[in-house]
Amino acid sequence: MLTLNLGPLALALPHVLILGSLLLASLAGWWTGRRSGQNPERWLFRLLLAALLVARLAFVVTYIEHFQAEPWRIIDIRDGGFIAWPGVIAALSLGALLLWRRTELRKPLGIALVVGFASWGLGQLTLQAFERGTRLPELVLRDRAGRPVALESHLGRPLVVNLWATWCPPCRREMPVLAEAQSAHPETRFLFVNQGESAEEVQRFLESHGLSLDAVLLDSGARLGQQVGSMALPTTLFYDAEGRQVGSHLGELSRASLARALESLDTRARPGTAPP
Repeated sequence: MLTLNLGPLALALPHVLILGSLLLASLAGWWTGRRSGQNPERWLFRLLLAALLVARLAFVVTYIEHFQAEPWRIIDIRDGGFIAWPGVIAALSLGALLLWRRTELRKPLGIALVVGFASWGLGQLTLQAFERGTRLPELVLRDRAGRPVALESHLGRPLVVNLWATWCPPCRREMPVLAEAQSAHPETRFLFVNQGESAEEVQRFLESHGLSLDAVLLDSGARLGQQVGSMALPTTLFYDAEGRQVGSHLGELSRASLARALESLDTRARPGTAPP
């Protein structure tokens, strides 16, 4: 399961985890400070914003070469480009400074920080363990000529599976990025699994945008999205050569966020190499 569906709204589980941890931390801080009248809620929100800002800056600095052609993308956080641990360290450092300077906040804010970071950390470990225990679904789809194609037939090298549709704006925006990566990484197999559209619609889209994709598959019933637990488009899944899921990305991929995902996929694909 990659998303939490609330009616027509699909929320990525990592986002739900952040919001849930903030809520738990706020409740813990309010409960602890209710008698003294000290509610650390606003400070928790500020620390979260600081963590996100530092995590984004760390990502941009690490992958700055991918932003040089389009520097405005630095502020486009729709690509999900964050490196968590610099943000965590920044938030903990600022929190420690607050605890030192604001003695009246020490107990409620301290407990809130412990609850928030503990719930987020345990949630992250659980999500990662669940993700790495997931395998490529055993599905037979069809190519644009109508021939049956088993997903498992593409195993044997690292695999990137992109779920998309022609009506989806972020899918259209990220498609050239994926097409470039397909050419630049011949050691990795890219599958473009269209969700719920006909071969004619897909062909018209590819021709009108001048896209050359090696492996386009049609999933008329959107079965793959259902099996991997994501009703949001685009969704991109990363598998090692044996079909074990090693990562996922919900939403639009930029050159920088895709580069990070492919680096992680390449590292995990090397025998005897531990994931970062």
